[in-house]
Amino acid sequence: PPPPPRPGETVLGSDMAVHPGGKGANQAVAAARLGADVAFAGRVGSDAYGSMLLSGLRANGVDTSLVTVGDGPTGIALITVDEHGENTITVSPGANGRFRPEHVAALVPVLRRVRVVSVQLEIPHETVTELLRRCRDAGTRVVVNASPGPWRAPEDVLELCDPLVVNEHEAGDVAASGAAAEPDTGRVAAASHAPVERARRALAGLRAAGARPRSLVVTFGAAGAVCVTGDGRTLHVPAPAVHAVDTTGAGDAFTGALGRCLARGDSLADAVRFAVRVGAAAVTAEGAQTSFPTPGDLPGRG
Repeated sequence: PPPPPRPGETVLGSDMAVHPGGKGANQAVAAARLGADVAFAGRVGSDAYGSMLLSGLRANGVDTSLVTVGDGPTGIALITVDEHGENTITVSPGANGRFRPEHVAALVPVLRRVRVVSVQLEIPHETVTELLRRCRDAGTRVVVNASPGPWRAPEDVLELCDPLVVNEHEAGDVAASGAAAEPDTGRVAAASHAPVERARRALAGLRAAGARPRSLVVTFGAAGAVCVTGDGRTLHVPAPAVHAVDTTGAGDAFTGALGRCLARGDSLADAVRFAVRVGAAAVTAEGAQTSFPTPGDLPGRG
């Protein structure tokens, strides 16, 4: 394919395909396909896209009784994929942007019953803040996928993230924010150690900014993921080798799998080990939700 268009330039692409998506919906489907009992809360528009999204969620066993159908268009993402399977994404929030803090109160009875809440940043940040504080009051564990960023959250909210999940690009932004407080200790000698070093720098950047999530997970695509547990232990989990067809939704598959494992009571390290295999399986097929695996589809062992 040609390179991305420059300002004022038009380029030709290939065929367009329409798939159900959205980070929250993707993660809900990923967890459900792995056997979790999942309910999804959010908003869609009263249009064909909204109907398609709800149908896709229900077809995958996700409870949609907490979804509100409202005015305005359903959120949509425009995704381009290159010949290496890498993607770029532009999001128009639509109805997601109308999911306001005052709507969170209706979710409190559910928040008290569930084991894990997984939240992303495709809804207003003030709504995310309200949701996390409600989860704190309910004693419910929260997985926060800080995407799309940047996220400038209050310190008391960041401290509720267990874990905070960021990809390698978001981790770089986090590390840069605290660079002045964490001097460079030298180059990393072994390439296999690079993800661990970058994850540590991300955590140092957060702490330099006054933020202390309960735990942290940084994803590195084909290089796997690194988790930093609440007691400071760091673990790098390499990804199994697969042929990447389309990376769209791989991070959502990972995060959905992470939430599924944590809800079962698995340790963060074991949850990351499983989630890395799920993310790897997701890149071997086109689309987002359509590529998400069941347990029998996973590469590697564990």
